[in-house]
Amino acid sequence: LAERTRLQIQRAKLAEQAERFEDMGVTQKGEKLSIEHRNLLSVAYKNVVGARRSAWRMLTSIGSKTDPSESKHKLVKEYQEKVEEELKTICHTVLELLDQYLIPDSKDNAESYVFYLKMKGDYFRYLAEVASEADKKDTTANSKKAYEDALEFCKAEMDPTHPIRLGLALNFSVFYYEILNSPKEACTLAKEAFDAAIAELDKLNEESYKDSTLIMQLLRDNLTLWTSDNAGEEGDGEGDGGEAENDN
Repeated sequence: LAERTRLQIQRAKLAEQAERFEDMGVTQKGEKLSIEHRNLLSVAYKNVVGARRSAWRMLTSIGSKTDPSESKHKLVKEYQEKVEEELKTICHTVLELLDQYLIPDSKDNAESYVFYLKMKGDYFRYLAEVASEADKKDTTANSKKAYEDALEFCKAEMDPTHPIRLGLALNFSVFYYEILNSPKEACTLAKEAFDAAIAELDKLNEESYKDSTLIMQLLRDNLTLWTSDNAGEEGDGEGDGGEAENDN
């Protein structure tokens, strides 16, 4: 088992170097992943789905600027639907992996458990970004529940400076801002996480210092952006639908 895992990690690293991210997400279902393998799996799917999210946003922007009577508009719409289906397929693949194997197998490891619950929240959030009105309610509720479960668990098990706890707060706050259009809640969550980490900065270990401080910077950047957006738009909570908000 150890040899097979080592070979999987080597293959995943090669795929990452070659930017063949689809080939990185190979795991034996039912086996616990090492931290390195877990992170490689996360990077693989984040890159694969990230390419589709960026393409979908770009096509949405192009479509909004194209006259519906033009033939180009139909072409853009068809291509956007293709990208959307690819994105949904990837998200459902990840969510199945999380629900059937990774989350149940990690309940005895606080760090992995929170990591995978955060991933679950993320991938339901990605589905919510492209969901129809009929589907958005369920994907939004599922994302919120996963984030809430992760946050409740990690507050009892992890220091405020832990990079996974900070990353969770970052992504959950983006969910509030982007998906729920709730800038007040987004800012409250981000500020609480940032302030709690600042208060215990002296406890930050050298190993996670770089990751933690980077996420803290992203939290602060989002707070600055959201506060200025709120002031400029009288708190209507509308995001720009683009990639201005940072997530992890």
